[in-house]
Amino acid sequence: MGSEKQSPVSGLVRARKIGAQYFTRPMVKLLARTSVTPNTLSWTGFMVTLVAVWLIISGHHLAAGFVVLAAGFFDILDGALARSTDRVTRFGAVLDATLDRFSEAVLLFSIVIYYALNADEWLVIMVALVGAAVTGSFLVSYVRARAESQGVDCQVGISTRAERVILLVLGLWLGQLVIALAIMVVLSFITVGQRLFHVWRQAAK
Repeated sequence: MGSEKQSPVSGLVRARKIGAQYFTRPMVKLLARTSVTPNTLSWTGFMVTLVAVWLIISGHHLAAGFVVLAAGFFDILDGALARSTDRVTRFGAVLDATLDRFSEAVLLFSIVIYYALNADEWLVIMVALVGAAVTGSFLVSYVRARAESQGVDCQVGISTRAERVILLVLGLWLGQLVIALAIMVVLSFITVGQRLFHVWRQAAK
């Protein structure tokens, strides 16, 4: 019997994992020799995110993009360290997921604050886009959480938090936040559909 053909979605999931391991492996080996815990890294990433929030509100968007990337690296690093040192805990998983959602929400709403403070005519559009982006982000995570609570692995989809962070960084660097948020909204809701279809297909087996 031949092996089952790998779908583009599963290939994307594998590519994400390989890329994350490539960037985190050296740092994880170093941190594993210290007393630094995965939860400490989760909190550090969140604090770095708050620096990015301040930079966005104050209009330093290019710098904010780099800081958001740094915060995203901590987000990858905490889980990698937990797995490498066999310190994966249910509390750590919940803490990491909670801080991820909180970080994404405050980053997106800092964009609204920036436009509101500058009385930009695009304020209404930005409020709508940020609201939709936050909704899509939470739904992507919620569908996965509900699926996995039913025993269905649900890491599929074209837009995870990593892709959303990259889009936000590019929007900050290029000064194209409207376009970046619009793409984020579209990809997030496509991902929700992909995950729901995946759960439906798994449940039908």
